[in-house]
Amino acid sequence: MLVEFSIIPMGKGVGIGKEIAKVLNIIDKSGLPYKVNPMGTVVEGDWDEVMALIKKCHETALRGGKRVVTSIKIDDRKKHCNMIEEKVKSLEHRLHKSLNK
Repeated sequence: MLVEFSIIPMGKGVGIGKEIAKVLNIIDKSGLPYKVNPMGTVVEGDWDEVMALIKKCHETALRGGKRVVTSIKIDDRKKHCNMIEEKVKSLEHRLHKSLNK
């Protein structure tokens, strides 16, 4: 399954890059396939491993402040893997061109 999530530490002011870097370090060390985008991160894996990762990221961000907002979007499709890459390739094939990544 693909899960896109974003974590927003509240009460830290406008600059939250330091807290987000801690979260991305956890994601990177997880070994799960992922892609970072300007509004969140997409991770691919099974339910238990992805949810455990999101929980760890949320708890890490919460340690740095008093409030964290975590948004999660799930695309769960049976017997499909490498969806991070394949969904984009499918669109590029239909458009007959490469997309900005």
